[in-house]
Amino acid sequence: MVRRGLACYPKGMDTGVLISISIYFALMLGIGVYAWRASTGDVSGYMLGGRKIGPAVTALSAGASDMSGWIMLGLPGAAFASGLSAGWIAVGLFFGALANYLVVAPRLRLHTEMADDAITIPDFLEKRFDDRSRLLRVLSALVIVVFFTLYTSAGLVAGGKLFDSAFGVDYVWGLWVTAGAVLAYVVFGGFLAVSLTDFVQGAIMFLALIIIPFAAINSSGGAAGVEAALIAKDPEMLNLFRDASFMGLISLLAWGLGYFGQPHILVRFMAIRSVRDIPTATAIGMGWMGVTLVGAMAVGLTGVAYAAANGLEVSDPETIFILLSDVLFDPLVTGFLLAAILAAIMSTISSQLLVSSSSLVEDAYALFIRKGASQKELVAVGRLAVLLVALVAVVLAWDPESNVLGLVANAWAGFGAAFGPLVLLALTWRRMTRNGALAGVLVGAATVLIWIYAPIGPDGAPLSSVVYEMVPGFLFSLLAIVGVSLIDRAPPERVVATFDAVRARLAEARAR
Repeated sequence: MVRRGLACYPKGMDTGVLISISIYFALMLGIGVYAWRASTGDVSGYMLGGRKIGPAVTALSAGASDMSGWIMLGLPGAAFASGLSAGWIAVGLFFGALANYLVVAPRLRLHTEMADDAITIPDFLEKRFDDRSRLLRVLSALVIVVFFTLYTSAGLVAGGKLFDSAFGVDYVWGLWVTAGAVLAYVVFGGFLAVSLTDFVQGAIMFLALIIIPFAAINSSGGAAGVEAALIAKDPEMLNLFRDASFMGLISLLAWGLGYFGQPHILVRFMAIRSVRDIPTATAIGMGWMGVTLVGAMAVGLTGVAYAAANGLEVSDPETIFILLSDVLFDPLVTGFLLAAILAAIMSTISSQLLVSSSSLVEDAYALFIRKGASQKELVAVGRLAVLLVALVAVVLAWDPESNVLGLVANAWAGFGAAFGPLVLLALTWRRMTRNGALAGVLVGAATVLIWIYAPIGPDGAPLSSVVYEMVPGFLFSLLAIVGVSLIDRAPPERVVATFDAVRARLAEARAR
């Protein structure tokens, strides 16, 4: 029996749901307290966990902070609406993440440690190219702080809407509850708290995306019943190439290129305990990602069958996960499954807050305001920076229809184009120069903005209507880096020496 209809959730929460959600919040806060008590008290410990994070925590925290609410709401909704063809973006993301683990992770872990223990991406870029002007570091930090503040506001909007639609809590109260819960463990526990909570949240997401599809299949006449329902709705639902064009497929697959430039994912590789742990983290992370992506697709596809079999109307496809959680399970289990959405949202917000805070402290405060600040002072300022970014994000998220969400939807491409080729070549090409790096950031970011906003496409539409802005942004940034580096003077000998030392250490680690 359907207890509640999705379109008009009651203003209030079942006791069972409330119990499950309360347990979830208590667990997150408990982890924050543990991380606070285990803290070393220095800035490296607060921002990178002292580079002592194990492979399992690294893998699941990277996955959970990466996927956000998209894997619980967006991908199931796309599969519900269009069928198997929605899976192309998942294919691109899977292979992009795999390349990130294989190419970037081991090199970044070693290079950030050997380049005078760099603890932020801007810090690493400055030390990698010996940029004494600090222009590269400041520009990179500015991009990170601005875009991650907007990113965080989008996550808070998602949290507010979840509380409003699923729990019957006013949107603004949901906004504050989401922000408050994240702040409670990030402010005190730092990177260790973020990583440990992400590990738990990743496990919750993993279980939820297995449980719901199986329950929906069993309630829809098995696999044969699901297939029949999909065909009855639209035979094209099972067509992997539905409405496919060459540029359309390239655009979807190109999402995977964004991984090389996402600071909240890259920082996980910087914090892992040892480069020798990366193969284990790769196996765990890619296994988790494969199952969750398939599970998210399955939620949408089985949701079609369940809705058809039970005469349910789904006004918003992106809420199919919430609907199935509600109608298929006891309130206690429903609460656990809805906590999975909160987990996806909060894991990303917490990572973005910490990365933004790290840049404000290491790349601004310690650099220009208080050069001789103690470790205790830097940690305290880091906590204040987390609070400041969160408050700004709450203000931006106050209106659920805020137009800031349109910009945030393109931030993945912005980071991917501005930082992706830069990080990739910085770790693999010894001839790359500082001026090449600057050109890559500027050209990548500018290309994405032009592609999104300039009305120069067909009939005055933006060029993003033709091809996803990641494709030209990444390509032009890559060309700018290579071109400028080749015509520039060769990098200093000390920069090349560090690069060669990292390469030697990597070869040594792989030989063991």
